[in-house]
Amino acid sequence: MIAAFHALGITDVTQLVMATLVFLALPGPGTFCVLTCTGKHGLRGGFTCLAGLMLADGVLMLLAALGVAALLQANPMLFKGVQYVGAAYLGWMGLKLLMAKEEEGAAVVPFSSVDDFGRGFLVTLMNPKAIVFYMAFFPLFIDPATQQGAVTFGVMGGLISLCTLLYGSMLILVGNAAARRLARQRRITRLASRLAGVFLIGFGIKLTTN
Repeated sequence: MIAAFHALGITDVTQLVMATLVFLALPGPGTFCVLTCTGKHGLRGGFTCLAGLMLADGVLMLLAALGVAALLQANPMLFKGVQYVGAAYLGWMGLKLLMAKEEEGAAVVPFSSVDDFGRGFLVTLMNPKAIVFYMAFFPLFIDPATQQGAVTFGVMGGLISLCTLLYGSMLILVGNAAARRLARQRRITRLASRLAGVFLIGFGIKLTTN
């Protein structure tokens, strides 16, 4: 199975999935948006919001993939440099998590007057960091020599979407009330952020030595 992904130009599918799950586990606007919709409208509201979030995520991944693909076609050597920049970006994010002194409070979910699908879609689409993240993230797992263009990006996007669906479903099923109680345990939240930071730094270092 792993060999099949490698034949498509995906260098390490296991690390791709692991890194995606770590990023999903970090609290962000999307997480709080899904939890808010679940708390207000139950399972239907949570999954409707998750559908909107995933659609917007797909749009951002498509835009990022088009940019990365154009770079790969224009200058393979520059693409290799972007891979190192992406690894450094992961390390920088890890350092930020390690050096954070205080956990930020839960983000306020905007667009309270629109339906759950629109809320999830807009919260994700209007996050300018998301497309920058994908622009740095995709090159880390692409082998320029064996990549299959749109097929490779499509498979990577599908894997990320599947991880999002599984993690989002877990959040919804656990329930809004339980998640809020966990969020109030600052020590647990800080420890989780520190562990994620260590993982991201180590992950970035490993990628530069492959």
